[in-house]
Amino acid sequence: MARLNVNPTRMELARLQKQLTTAKRGHKLLKDKQDELMRRFILMVKENNHLRQEVEGLMESAMRAFRLANATLNEAFIEELFILPATRVELEMDQKNIMSVEVPVLNFHYDEDLFEAPLEYGYLNSNVPLDNAIARFTTVLPKLLALTEVEKTCQLMAGEIEKTRRRVNALEYMTIPELEETIYYIKMKLEENERSEVTRMIKIKNMNRNM
Repeated sequence: MARLNVNPTRMELARLQKQLTTAKRGHKLLKDKQDELMRRFILMVKENNHLRQEVEGLMESAMRAFRLANATLNEAFIEELFILPATRVELEMDQKNIMSVEVPVLNFHYDEDLFEAPLEYGYLNSNVPLDNAIARFTTVLPKLLALTEVEKTCQLMAGEIEKTRRRVNALEYMTIPELEETIYYIKMKLEENERSEVTRMIKIKNMNRNM
C-alpha cells in the first residue's frame, strides 16, 4: 500500500493520527448508513414487487375484458365512450428524507365517486366484458399511482446505496490503509532519528572524555 508523501515530523504525525481517527469514525457511520439503506431498500423492493404483481394482474384482466368487448361491440361506440377523460387527476408532489435520500411523496387527487360510476353509458350498446374492463381499469388506478412512487423511491435509494458503497470502499481500502502506512513510516523514521541522535550524543561524550 502506497503511503502519503509527507515530512516525517511529530506535527505531521499528530495531524495524520487525528485524520485517521476521523476517517475511521466516518467509515463506521457510512457503513451503518449503508446497512440501514439496504434494509429499507429490501423492504421497498418487496413492496414494489407485490404492487407490480397486483397492477400487472389487474391490467392483464382488464385488457382481456376490453379485447372481448371490442370484438363484440361497435368500435365507434367504444371510441366515443373513451374519447374524453372521465375525471381530472391532480398530482401534488412533495418530498421526504430517508437516510439523507430525498424521495418523492406523490399525492393524487381525483373524484372518488369515479369508483361508484366510472362512466355513464346506456345498456343498449354495452355488455358485461365492457363493464368488467372499465371497473378493472378504474380499480388499478390508485395501485398504479402507488407503484409509481415506490419504484421511483427504489431507484433513488439504489443510487444512494451505490454512492455510499463507493465511499465506504474508498475509506476502507485506500484512505485508512494509506494513513496507517504513513503513520507507521513516520513513527519508524522518528525512532530512527532518536536512535541516531542518542548515538551521536554518546560519540560526542566519548570524544570529550578523550580530550
